[in-house]
Amino acid sequence: MADRQSGAPARRVRAGGGDLASADGYDLVVAGSGFGSAFFLHEYLRHARRDARVLVLEKGVARNHAWQLEHPLGLQREAQRAIDNRTSKLWVFNLALGGGSNCWWAATPRMLPADFELRTRYGVGRDWPLGYDDLEPYYGDAEHLMQVAGPSDDTPFTRSRPYPQPPHTLSRVDELLKASFPDKFFHLPCARPTRATGKRPPCCGSGVCGLCPVDAKFTIANGLPGLFSDPRVTLETGASVDAVDVQAGQATSLIYRSGGREQRARGELFVLGTNGLFNPHILLRSSLDGPAVGRGLVEQLSVDVDVPLAEGAFPLGSTSMTGHGYAFYDGPHRRRRGAALVETWSVPLFASPGGPLRQRVKLKFIIEDLPLPNNRVEVSPDDPTRPLVVFEERSDYAMATLRRVGRDAETLLASLPVEKEVRRKVNNTESHILGTTAMGVDPASSVVDAGLVHHTVRNLVVVGSSVFPTAPPANPSLTLCALSLRAARRLLS
Repeated sequence: MADRQSGAPARRVRAGGGDLASADGYDLVVAGSGFGSAFFLHEYLRHARRDARVLVLEKGVARNHAWQLEHPLGLQREAQRAIDNRTSKLWVFNLALGGGSNCWWAATPRMLPADFELRTRYGVGRDWPLGYDDLEPYYGDAEHLMQVAGPSDDTPFTRSRPYPQPPHTLSRVDELLKASFPDKFFHLPCARPTRATGKRPPCCGSGVCGLCPVDAKFTIANGLPGLFSDPRVTLETGASVDAVDVQAGQATSLIYRSGGREQRARGELFVLGTNGLFNPHILLRSSLDGPAVGRGLVEQLSVDVDVPLAEGAFPLGSTSMTGHGYAFYDGPHRRRRGAALVETWSVPLFASPGGPLRQRVKLKFIIEDLPLPNNRVEVSPDDPTRPLVVFEERSDYAMATLRRVGRDAETLLASLPVEKEVRRKVNNTESHILGTTAMGVDPASSVVDAGLVHHTVRNLVVVGSSVFPTAPPANPSLTLCALSLRAARRLLS
């Protein structure tokens, strides 16, 4: 990126404000304000000049925590109207300042080294163009920013530094599973704090974590509160990015709609961080329609196994889910079927008609899937401003794991005092939108390189889980944040 010698301070605008296509343009123009964009911007500002000029364009609006508590489904309803979904499958995202941080559950496991080398180790899927060791320092940085609570000494992840906060207290069910599977069961790391941090109180343990009632869970608003008030940053909400204008192989501006008008934001470096449905949609509308753009839409498959305990009350953990099971995650079976990560959920007491208080245990199996080209994002023929979302099938790889869930659940439940009644439910969504602008080394099968830079437009960066070339079972948020930190630091080093 060229180093300009002068530049006026960024000016503030209201949501849906005036034309931002200044004569000089911006050093950085960012589309979206969720995890990928925000973590990239945080790292960028750490290294940028004092007179740098940054523009952030957010399609949604700013909705504070109080508004969200009053309208618990409001952001998701607004989001669903923005896509043309041709499937019964639900795609969970928020169109608002802070993006998915407004609705995530804050589970923050790292990926395992084998997840980056699926093709090399097991002959299926694809390898990532970087490995665990490349990302490990940035995992630590992301955990520090989120103030993740986790087990520093007993963990499946090779670590160079401890977690910033101690782990949550395990439930009694977790303790029994840990005793039976000491090397395959661990505390679940999460961005729900065990101790107060800044403006965030400790987790209240209510189990309502999609929208935390006490605002303890990390969000962009409460965890990076100065990001959009930095004097170098101009934020415009209600700004819908349509396309990237590319001239002579270089991005020159983002074309967007705001206040009922089409506008252009000129700049030197551009970042798309608008999630796995909108990132490819913007590229397709920009005629950056390589063979991999929009293809391979994927997310993990998940199954809830709900079982009543034969005894009475068991102590719950100190947050909604406190345990992580790795007994079915990695190993030679991944040559034939996907990995499965098991979450244990604290379930309150219940009473059967005329019976005593009882308790249930819920095991959630999160199953690896492989991207398939027929699952895709296109430009809607009915309304070009909306992504057309097509999801036709799951891979045989994931379905083979699904067929084993009953057997694998019995292996875990043998450690617990349970009754024979078992309820299993395949979930409609795991709320993770992956693929569609995959990273890789070959432009014929990927969109960005290991630094998240577009293969042909070298001043265009794509961030977020849309860059994932595979869908391992680990929750993706921590990994995509680490990737954004790494991308920004490499560009500015």
